[in-house]
Amino acid sequence: MTESPKHLLDTTSEAPQRPSKIAKTTTDSEDEEEQQQEQEQSEKPTNPNPRMQRYLVAIEYIGTRFSGSQQQLNCRTVVGVLQDAFHKFIGQPVSIFCSSRTDAGVHALSNVCHVDVERISKRKPGEVLSPHEPTVVKKAVNHFLQKNEGDVTVIDVRCVPADFHARFKAKERTYFYRLLSGPESLSTFERDRAWHVPEELDLLAMQEACKVLVGHHDFSSFRAAGCQAKSPMRTLDELNVSEVVTNPYFPSIIERGQNDQTQEDLHASSNTSEIDLPLSSISIDDKARGFNGGADLGFGIRRRHRCFVVTTRSRSFLYHQVRLLVGVLKAVGTRELTVADVERILNAKTVTAASPMAPACGLYLGHVKYDLP
Repeated sequence: MTESPKHLLDTTSEAPQRPSKIAKTTTDSEDEEEQQQEQEQSEKPTNPNPRMQRYLVAIEYIGTRFSGSQQQLNCRTVVGVLQDAFHKFIGQPVSIFCSSRTDAGVHALSNVCHVDVERISKRKPGEVLSPHEPTVVKKAVNHFLQKNEGDVTVIDVRCVPADFHARFKAKERTYFYRLLSGPESLSTFERDRAWHVPEELDLLAMQEACKVLVGHHDFSSFRAAGCQAKSPMRTLDELNVSEVVTNPYFPSIIERGQNDQTQEDLHASSNTSEIDLPLSSISIDDKARGFNGGADLGFGIRRRHRCFVVTTRSRSFLYHQVRLLVGVLKAVGTRELTVADVERILNAKTVTAASPMAPACGLYLGHVKYDLP
């Protein structure tokens, strides 16, 4: 197959990169790998200090100014900033462990970590007090986080047993990837928040390609160099593409007028049965397209991009797997690849067959699922 033409991206988005080839592995069961990791963790001694309280902490963050989530020397990281906030709160250093590692520039709507805290009296050093309530931890840590750029926020805290591990107890992870399609330059408000694709994207073709990739497969073609997983076998429980309203979203003058009319219709129909009530006169598809047809929107009114979200859900992912999947789906959307090409790439079992990897800026860790005690 000849090399597909490369299209220029908006200067505010990162250029895709092609990862290098990796060696094949012999292990063929992701379940065995996960069970082995969890078994190894359970065999490690838990914190022997009974006065320690382990907290499960959910955080959201904008990844733009971070060199990833994991702590690194001389780099600003999510874990480093969070540990510093806890240190200021309790007066002693802590170690924080994340459920999922995210790269530089990747965002999180909800990443989860755990931390062990011993509450010691500041008035009487050495005196151990009862653990802080989760609501106190959330409020106090957020106070110090807001003084450090404010790009990390604690959204939930819960007390868990001392052997509960944020990474190995995770049952499922969901990632979202945002693409903005259209020739207009990327909005300042979307800078480093999505991948700008100047071409139109074929949503139906992308959805058909998802059907090839969902399920249990050898994902060697979607596994970047440096992956530490023992097996390339993974199960994608969900992979789909949806068109959604762009964000931030503000109603146009046309929408405001139509919404007013809808309210009048609802008021007039207040005595009718629920099944007879009119639906909103403006559909999500209309809003997603942003009324960007031939009509003149007026001077100073920006035309909106079409916004697409790729959702992928699995117990675990290979290194850069989601961004490589999105790279292929985008190529299908721009008609550089066909659905048959996607099947060929999957069966090739080599990352060199895949399309260039999607940039980090559009990736969001959406949710980590647990069976909580």
